Amino acid sequence: MVVLGGAALVGKGLIGSEGAAATFLAGSTAAASPTGPSPEELAKIERAKRVKALDAALKKYAGTVPGFAVAVLDKKTGDLYAFRGDQQFRTASVVKVQVLACLLLTAQDAGRKLTADEDAKAKLMIRNSDNAATTALFTELGKQSAIQACDKRLGLRHTVVNSAWGLTQTTVTDQVKLLSQLVAADSPIKARGRAYAHTLMSTVNPAQRWGVPAAARAGEEFTVKNGWLPRMSTSDLWIVNSVGRITGDDVDVSIAVLSHGHQSQEAGEAVIEKAVKLTRSHLKY
Repeated sequence: MVVLGGAALVGKGLIGSEGAAATFLAGSTAAASPTGPSPEELAKIERAKRVKALDAALKKYAGTVPGFAVAVLDKKTGDLYAFRGDQQFRTASVVKVQVLACLLLTAQDAGRKLTADEDAKAKLMIRNSDNAATTALFTELGKQSAIQACDKRLGLRHTVVNSAWGLTQTTVTDQVKLLSQLVAADSPIKARGRAYAHTLMSTVNPAQRWGVPAAARAGEEFTVKNGWLPRMSTSDLWIVNSVGRITGDDVDVSIAVLSHGHQSQEAGEAVIEKAVKLTRSHLKY
């Protein structure tokens, strides 16, 4: 089920069987049994209420801070929530997840494991957000045309790869789609590659564990890749983004927050973490 921001709520009232009056037959009473919404319908109604409340909360918050968008994809229910889901933002370093996915697909297509050099560069790229390692892999894979082709295989329809990889344009809905492909059994990326991506994204440098992890609770696990890029000569100012996944006993969600226009990286981090926490408190995942 896809529920986007601004969803309308339609409630179904109790409907009695035809002819509300009791009918008496041969000394016995056959009364009409009223029926109501099914458990599934009730769940949809409750979901719609939560979405409406979250829309209102995010809209109110968005009026006080620079531009951002957020999406949450619940793996257990298939529900997608998106606030400004179609708005494009620059990726900064979250594009490195796309580069990693393309690296895994490329090695997989060739029927081989990653080379020692590729493995070393991938670890630097994801764990430390190393730009030199990213540029090397981006170039070796075939630059923007190769990454774009991999994105197409992964179902990213609103992402445009830039030759300057950090200026790639994407949407939060595409980003949660990418995250879902790193865990889905029917993903183009095979299990070994998905496990490798999980290992890297769950062991990032401690200084880079902000953003999506702010919504994780005690005992839950998370993966994350963040991006930050100063563009003081443009209206983007600081681009600050976070994508990742939170898992636990009763939760498995992929989350993406993209934002720009901040005066500093720290300001952007605060906006992202507030938005993520709002999605959790309202959607109850």
